Amino acid sequence: MKQKQKPKAALSASPLGQLSDVDLRLLRVFKSVVEAGGLSAAELELNIGRSTISRHLKDLEIRLGMNLAKRGRSGFALTDEGANIYRATLNLLGSIESFRNEVNDIHQSLTGKLSIALFDKTAGNPACHIDKAIARYVEEAPEVALELHVEPINVIEKGVMEGRFQLGVIPAHRESTSLSYLSLFNEQMYLYCGNNHPLFDQDDTVIAASEVLQYPYAGLGYHSPNMEVGQKLSMQRGATAYDQEAIVHLVLSNCFLGYLPEHYAAKWVERGEMRAVACEQFQYLCEFMAITKGSPKPSRILQSFLNCLELAHRQP
Repeated sequence: MKQKQKPKAALSASPLGQLSDVDLRLLRVFKSVVEAGGLSAAELELNIGRSTISRHLKDLEIRLGMNLAKRGRSGFALTDEGANIYRATLNLLGSIESFRNEVNDIHQSLTGKLSIALFDKTAGNPACHIDKAIARYVEEAPEVALELHVEPINVIEKGVMEGRFQLGVIPAHRESTSLSYLSLFNEQMYLYCGNNHPLFDQDDTVIAASEVLQYPYAGLGYHSPNMEVGQKLSMQRGATAYDQEAIVHLVLSNCFLGYLPEHYAAKWVERGEMRAVACEQFQYLCEFMAITKGSPKPSRILQSFLNCLELAHRQP
């Protein structure tokens, strides 16, 4: 008679003591796997084999006393505990990087890592000179490793406050007392419709605001100038998007109006696939700001980049 197999024991929870270098290495491996989307995808980033990565993750789970991710044929997915540990890992590694930068400040050396988060679709704006700021900075601080991310406004603000990003570039909206702001450039926003939308062939001089408000628009799903303008004008949101490219798809469907930067919409306008609805109240100027943590004061590597940003956007 077969004996019943005992169920596998769950990882026992235990308080975490002091963090060692090994713990930090395991957390960095975990972070890379999460950001790559799985063990196989992380092999190239980490330059170690999948079996070794798997062993490191298991060691971390044993160390923490919890299951961090489901992995197998169905793919890689974080557990609820794993998602919380991932967020805590970002905060921890960001704090370590801040400490390293402060030590480098003491030694008067511009070395370390500078992590920057940008709002999407800014590169095509002729008023945006982040590229020139980077070029100047690389010349001044060649030993600083730059790390650039593209994220929504709320992710950038939260990341800067928590220390995961040292600097963010976002559209100005509500201000936080926890952040410092530096004005950089502006972006012209218009309300667009697709070429089969009822407003497309109408003359702007005869389109009334009340008519525009009859049609649903696609708005960004987080606090932003886009959301503020839509609410102020009592526009009816018919779809929600989380970046500008998603709004383009919704506008091209001809089912929705949508706000887009003039420079970004230009190629679809040139192809005759969309146009701006030129009612004055359905346009706005969006100011972009560099944001940093309000305190402590910026490290030398961060202050140097802020100086480069300001010079790049002040010079003609």
